[in-house]
Amino acid sequence: MKKLLVLVALIAMSAVAVNAQKRAIGARLGNGLEFSYQHNMGEKNMLEIDAGLPAFVGIEAAATYDWIFPISSWKEAGSWNWYAGVGAGAGWYWWGWAYAGIAGRLGIEYNFDFPLNLSLDWRPLIGPEFGAGHIGFNSYGLYQGGIALGVRYRF
Repeated sequence: MKKLLVLVALIAMSAVAVNAQKRAIGARLGNGLEFSYQHNMGEKNMLEIDAGLPAFVGIEAAATYDWIFPISSWKEAGSWNWYAGVGAGAGWYWWGWAYAGIAGRLGIEYNFDFPLNLSLDWRPLIGPEFGAGHIGFNSYGLYQGGIALGVRYRF
């Protein structure tokens, strides 16, 4: 009887832990490749930090504070959310130009009932670019961090 109670308690704790994941780590795959980390800050907000190779022509890091909006009309084992946010980022192109600016994010995600998160989002990063006597506007940022598929492990 004791073993059965311990087994039931372990199963219940595992179910609660799977449904209350606060962090996710993985990758964003699109016009380049990025490492991605999400940290939930309550039920309605999250911080997402990405670092990677935008279009494989440089390195870039961006962080956004996102607001989460559940899509409650879908009744499945997991959960659907859409989210939008704003933040900042910076990067460097291999040819010597650096850039910094404002990052935005708009996306949709599905959290499975096991620790996997899939998302599809658009994260532009626009602002000034400079280097080697050049000062301009980083219009590449509209699509380089652009639309990407995110695959993350929730823990």
